[in-house]
Amino acid sequence: MGGTMAERKINPILKQVLELGPTILFFLIYMRIKDDTFSFAGTEYSGFIVAAVILVPLLLVSTFTLWLLTGTISRMQIFVAFMVVFFGGLTAWFNDEQFFKMKTTIVYGTFALILGIGLLRGTSLLQWVMGEALPMKPEGWMILTRRLAAMFAVLAVANEIIWRTQPTELWVKLETFAMPAALFLFLMGNFMALQRYMIEPETEKD
Repeated sequence: MGGTMAERKINPILKQVLELGPTILFFLIYMRIKDDTFSFAGTEYSGFIVAAVILVPLLLVSTFTLWLLTGTISRMQIFVAFMVVFFGGLTAWFNDEQFFKMKTTIVYGTFALILGIGLLRGTSLLQWVMGEALPMKPEGWMILTRRLAAMFAVLAVANEIIWRTQPTELWVKLETFAMPAALFLFLMGNFMALQRYMIEPETEKD
């Protein structure tokens, strides 16, 4: 997990299932039990809280399986897993769904802060994380890092506004689909826009 082992290749579809499966299952479980109330040890819990608690072991099993199959796990995955466990625990302990909703704000906000600190130091921490997988000139990495830090900040603010002003069901749908899709499209658009900074692999000479 410290990055010393080379990643083993696995079926990309299986990898996507392991990475996205817990979130999709959380959505499906929530939609199934959103209107139900469950009683444990004399305390009543909403369907949302039960779904959030179920997500914790699902994510841990998925992350552990991914590590077993690939031999590695990213720092980002470790951080997200920790946040889900931590805020999932707070949500269950205090029987308050707000803790789980604010988790997304803190995750995106932390990413924005980390990238921003690197930029203030004149370095791209994004290049440190993704440099081997995506060869690009330093100036390209700095541009992408500035844009991604801003995007994470926007997503953090958007999450705060949404969960504080909108119904839980809408927040779950946006959290599960809209925000990840927006981030994916943002990255794809920037990768295309920054093609001139990409470093072409050297062709092997005879």
